[in-house]
Amino acid sequence: MDITSRLKIMSFLQYFIWGSWLVTLGSYMINTLHFTGANVGMVYSSKGLAAIIMPGIMGIIADKWLRAERAYMLCHLVCAVVLFYAASVTDSDTMFWVMLVNAMAFMPTIALSNSVSYSCLAQAGLDPVTRFPPIRVYGTLGFIVAMWAVSLLHLELSSVQLYIASGASILLALYALTLPKIPVAEKKAAATLASKLGLDAFVLFKNPRMALFFLFAMMLGAVLQITNVFGNPFLHDFARNPEFVDSFVVRYPSILLSVSQMAEVGFILTIPFFLKRFGIKAVMLMSMVAWALRFGFFAFGDPSPGGFVLLLLSMVVYGCAFDFFNISGSVFVEQEVGSHIRASAQGLFMTMVNGVGAWVGSLLSGMAVDYFSIDGVKDWQTIWLIFAAYSFALAIIFSIFFKYRHEPEKIASASVTH
Repeated sequence: MDITSRLKIMSFLQYFIWGSWLVTLGSYMINTLHFTGANVGMVYSSKGLAAIIMPGIMGIIADKWLRAERAYMLCHLVCAVVLFYAASVTDSDTMFWVMLVNAMAFMPTIALSNSVSYSCLAQAGLDPVTRFPPIRVYGTLGFIVAMWAVSLLHLELSSVQLYIASGASILLALYALTLPKIPVAEKKAAATLASKLGLDAFVLFKNPRMALFFLFAMMLGAVLQITNVFGNPFLHDFARNPEFVDSFVVRYPSILLSVSQMAEVGFILTIPFFLKRFGIKAVMLMSMVAWALRFGFFAFGDPSPGGFVLLLLSMVVYGCAFDFFNISGSVFVEQEVGSHIRASAQGLFMTMVNGVGAWVGSLLSGMAVDYFSIDGVKDWQTIWLIFAAYSFALAIIFSIFFKYRHEPEKIASASVTH
């Protein structure tokens, strides 16, 4: 089997593991374990905490002591054990600590899977820029297949989803042993600990525009976490209405939610056109408005024919909401910082979105869901309208305070390097 095919399998399994539980664990904890919204938010906040702490530390370990593919294998082995144990946990505090350990092992594997892919492609004499995107698409496919499998097998409210993730983690750990050896990166003798941890980019906070950009990155990261944590429980709650109990939305909510990932693939292909035509600021604004629409469609959607159209539209606009900010934000960082801290700056951007933003979003959204719940019944329409108003307010504030001049030639060059 050629190396691109082998890396596609790795990417598929990497995101299959995540898709097995990321979207559905909230429903399992609320409906089966009877956790509160705050409990669920706390468990999901573990991903944000791990994203802040672990990637830099694991990067140092992989550089100094372990080859990248071995570090990757060990991380997934830890995930397999922890996820297997998590399936038996019924206490919210214990679940938080168990999923924190899982997140601390899993989050670094996202960056490690990318670096392993780039290294393997380079060793094979293949161009990573052209060969990696088709490989990464298999990751999205793996995420979708996992969501469909869990939904079609009616495991969304069962701990079996965690056993599936554990089994896939073992499989990927064993598969990692077959990958080509990745040479340990040569390190500069003068590199400081701060540099190794990717902290060099914090100097960018002295620049008001960059500080504002990273602040909005954090607040958009919070929005993303809200939809990950409570999208599936929201759809499950339609079962309370006898009219909808046998509807497609209630029976297979993850299949409906997987349309969001399908939309991601489509919108990614449109980003170069939108960036060149409208500019980075306009594309970021489109993302924020799309988030407001995502939640607005949720607020008025239901399993009835007309309501289902709104739910489907919510899934479609998710692709724009997610991709347009993440990709255009990455291109913005690529343009604005010097080459000596570019990697650290990209790491800081991801930390603000998937680390600090995800942590804050998990905690606050959990509190909001509890606040608008009476005797365990959640007022989802009010909850989603508040999140929609938050996203729209971000768009307005961003449009007023974030200053950026569109230069199509600069965008084109940055998109190529990105």
